[in-house]
Amino acid sequence: MARTENHTPRYLPFRMDQQLLFLINRSWAHPAFDRVMAVASSFDFWLPFLVAGGLLAAVFGGWRARAMLLAIGLAVGVTDALVVDTIKGMVGRPRPHDTVAGVRTLDLARAKPRFLAAAQPLQEEISVAKIRGSSGNSFPSGHSSNNFAVAVVIFCFYRRWGWIAFFPAALVSYSRIYVGAHWPLDVVTSCLIGAGIGFLTVALLEASWRRWSGRVLPRFSAQHPSLLAA
Repeated sequence: MARTENHTPRYLPFRMDQQLLFLINRSWAHPAFDRVMAVASSFDFWLPFLVAGGLLAAVFGGWRARAMLLAIGLAVGVTDALVVDTIKGMVGRPRPHDTVAGVRTLDLARAKPRFLAAAQPLQEEISVAKIRGSSGNSFPSGHSSNNFAVAVVIFCFYRRWGWIAFFPAALVSYSRIYVGAHWPLDVVTSCLIGAGIGFLTVALLEASWRRWSGRVLPRFSAQHPSLLAA
């Protein structure tokens, strides 16, 4: 399928960013991957499963799992506040399909509950040249930063198998480029932001627990001197 572009970015990093976008979004796209990427990119699709998984971990996971859920909640809260409320408004970089012609956008069909859309035809459009759209800003990617923040937190608490969490985080991040929602450079930077916030959240939470829990909750502190231990 041919593509058209309404302009060429002036600076080399942004030219490379646009070239990589079209490679992932158009040249490397395949019908066999479309539904996988659309599902991976949809937070609404996964929300009931994430809630169920969190409840199971809270009830049956024990002390370390509950501490991990607390860290995840804090990390995602900080990431969302930083990404959505601060950086996106300050940077204001539009999404690819709002400024470049020929970007292919994919999304699940509208359905309630959302996971029923996985079996329905996908919504697909090819963007036309615009000056500015109304679908929000591209940098940073909330999906990418949140998923990498969560992956880092899980890895910090469960070193033996926690590295597996980076695979779905990477898939979600890649899918955001594939479906035309974000620029590649924005996604990579967002992954680093999320990973950094995840690590700092765990480090600060662990340091705070070691320093203050003995005074505030001496009984729990004696049983659990570290949040990261079983």
